[in-house]
Amino acid sequence: MKKILVTTDFSANSKAGIRFAVQMSEQENCELTFFHSCHIVQSATAEHKSFSSFEKSEILKFRNKLEQFVNSVYKSMNVAPGKIHYAISSSFITDSNIMKYADDHEFDFICISRSGSGKAKKLFGTNTSNLIMHSKVPVIAVPSTYRRKKISSVLYASDLANLNAEIKTVLAFSKPLGGRAELLHFNYPSDFQNNTNIIEEAIGKYSKEHITYRLENIDISMNLVANMKQVISKIKPSVLVMFTNQHQNFFEKLFLSSSTADYSMESSVPLLVFRK
Repeated sequence: MKKILVTTDFSANSKAGIRFAVQMSEQENCELTFFHSCHIVQSATAEHKSFSSFEKSEILKFRNKLEQFVNSVYKSMNVAPGKIHYAISSSFITDSNIMKYADDHEFDFICISRSGSGKAKKLFGTNTSNLIMHSKVPVIAVPSTYRRKKISSVLYASDLANLNAEIKTVLAFSKPLGGRAELLHFNYPSDFQNNTNIIEEAIGKYSKEHITYRLENIDISMNLVANMKQVISKIKPSVLVMFTNQHQNFFEKLFLSSSTADYSMESSVPLLVFRK
């Protein structure tokens, strides 16, 4: 059973990540842990007592709030909670706190809501961006506008490096959900023949798997972001998958460069990022 750490800061936007995790659990019977990172500081004017006692009482308050918040989302979705857990952890740095908890407790995924601002460095929010770029545990970044729907298709954006390992990872995510996977690669003119050969080899090797292949000739009049957006709007996948290490330059061009200032993909498609 896959374990998903679902983060929330109690904001309305953070409900999107909860909705996606619940949907994924409905399709695959995952174990969900809802997590809130707080920073507990004892006020100098507070009644004198040990910090340990004070911290425990504050964590209890946050846990009660977390339970109420999560239950309200379940109720709004008309879904009965399955095997779920709650966790509160205090730290000054939220993203590091999330990563440490997920790593220490061997979670398969971190699920977090994201929101766009129209500025490259704020596409996902600071915590989400840091998780995407640094977490050892795969991150699912869910747009704040996400509403519950069946996860039926996974689009895997690839530069064709380390293809065999990545296809296996993508299929391990998509197959238990009953979804189809599609590999997307943008051809530059000089790479066309070599890329075609790589894809043909993959088709032969994974012919029995539920995966299709899409080679798109890149429109050099547009940047990579615009090319990607065009494909996304056409095929409307349930989830977009990327790998950060092997595809670091590709990833940075898409999400962290100045050319993404007006990019709106972050408002439509959940993004699953694996780090290798």
